[in-house]
Amino acid sequence: MLVSIPIFIILMGILTSVSHITTVEWKNEPTDRSVETLAADTSVTYDSPGGEKLPERGTYDVVTADAWLELVRPSTGERQRAHVLVRSPKGVTAKHSLPAAVFMHGAGYGTADNSFGDVADDLSSAGFVTATVDKPVWSTNDITRDYKASAHAYGQVVDYLRLLDTVDPDKVGLYATSESTWISPYLVRDDGHIAFQILLSPMVYSPRHALGFFVAQDFAIVGANPGYQSIVRRVFSADTARFGLDNLDFDPLVAQGYAIPTFVAYGSKDVMTAQVDGITEIEGMARQEDNWDVTVRNYPVANHVMRLGDEAEEGTPLVDGYEDDMVDWAVGKTRGLEETSASIAGTTIYQSIAVPTNLHAHPSLTMYGVIVHASTAVMLVATLILAVVAVIRKIRCLAGRRGRALGLVRGYRRVLVMISVTTMASLMLFFAGIGQIVWRMVQLIWGAAPEPPGMIYWSWYAIQAACAIVVWAWSRVLCEILHTASVKGLLRTPEEWKADFRVKRLTGRPVLRIRDWHPGPVVASTRLGVALFVVTALAMFGVLLVLAFWGLFIY
Repeated sequence: MLVSIPIFIILMGILTSVSHITTVEWKNEPTDRSVETLAADTSVTYDSPGGEKLPERGTYDVVTADAWLELVRPSTGERQRAHVLVRSPKGVTAKHSLPAAVFMHGAGYGTADNSFGDVADDLSSAGFVTATVDKPVWSTNDITRDYKASAHAYGQVVDYLRLLDTVDPDKVGLYATSESTWISPYLVRDDGHIAFQILLSPMVYSPRHALGFFVAQDFAIVGANPGYQSIVRRVFSADTARFGLDNLDFDPLVAQGYAIPTFVAYGSKDVMTAQVDGITEIEGMARQEDNWDVTVRNYPVANHVMRLGDEAEEGTPLVDGYEDDMVDWAVGKTRGLEETSASIAGTTIYQSIAVPTNLHAHPSLTMYGVIVHASTAVMLVATLILAVVAVIRKIRCLAGRRGRALGLVRGYRRVLVMISVTTMASLMLFFAGIGQIVWRMVQLIWGAAPEPPGMIYWSWYAIQAACAIVVWAWSRVLCEILHTASVKGLLRTPEEWKADFRVKRLTGRPVLRIRDWHPGPVVASTRLGVALFVVTALAMFGVLLVLAFWGLFIY
């Protein structure tokens, strides 16, 4: 015990130091901010001097037509043959008279046929020509998405609509949602003639800052233990550009992207966007471009995609009022009318924490994390392979009744099992906690109400306790090794070691003196046994370093 306690303190000190050194600064202040709206009624109204009755949702029947475009990715020259579904008001044939809108996808892999059907019909039924298109992805995925190329691709769809006989080329606008609001500012800036934009749940900030905010906020909403926030901080401080993934720091804060009439729609149950900071940033960029035409609506009970209820269920409707408000706003803007309704209306806009704009890439921390995780993974695989070999050797030895399979010194088999079971139990509990939090977050994003925290709160303390038990087991292992080495005469002073050697006068080479000293094995009598013990011990200690990296040793 007198030896184990100091070893335990030293090991805990090492692992606690790792947890503290890998801690990332995170600024959540100010918290719990809100913006009061000017009116509860979200309706959009205009002053119509001539008393003209404006088209509204449902004024026209809608007809559809198909088209195909070769969407080009300028950086690589890749081409994607994309389906375009064009909706038009039936019976309107006047040349170059109709406004139009291009719909831009959020995250995922939406197509022309399975996305925006209801809202595209809404606009077309009010006299717009609308185009939904297969999302431009080329050879990219959600992590490697080429946002600037996507802006170019949607620009091709804009140009296609402008060439239609019925479309007024000066009245083509955008409908962008979620992820595509990182793209729309570039399209507006580069095109220079986009007439208007409707932004649904705009992300506004860079992916690192916007996603860092979203995950940190949702961890708190679902009731995750505050300790899990250390994971969010480390994930979103990763230097992904070092591995060719530079999207995390893609800059969407392009002021010219807000120089046109803009309609911003949020839902009060949207748990992904920083609404207070977002509105402030959008209006600031618009003012910078001398644009005062920004209309904001915040709808009660609506989620990130302006739907009601849990999106895990099919057929969830859009929030009441949104479709009419969005259509009425677009109709009035494309006619150049003066808006008479409040510029910001609906329910109070709320934000729990600030966007972590001080968050940045940490190259050294990233490389350390990669090395620790990669080496631990390699050691775990090596341990598994050696364990399989050991089982086969054991079966052969039992069948042939010859020799020992591993030859582990008495007590070390128990020790090996103990550190392996406790360490892997800690790791599995850690994975289970993270998995439960992610699932709760998915349900929250879909619109489900938060559940009692349960495991995702107490599991952090359970993992920390398990980690302490593992470290204590390690201290016992090292103590046992020291004891065995001492009994076998391996722990000696330098003078005692020198006494076992003599030096040849001619060559000066040290030669072990033949004596009656045979210490025997310390851990195991076979090379396989020694290898299994050493590799397993290194793998389990690697797991402890992984857990320390994620902050489990900050008590």
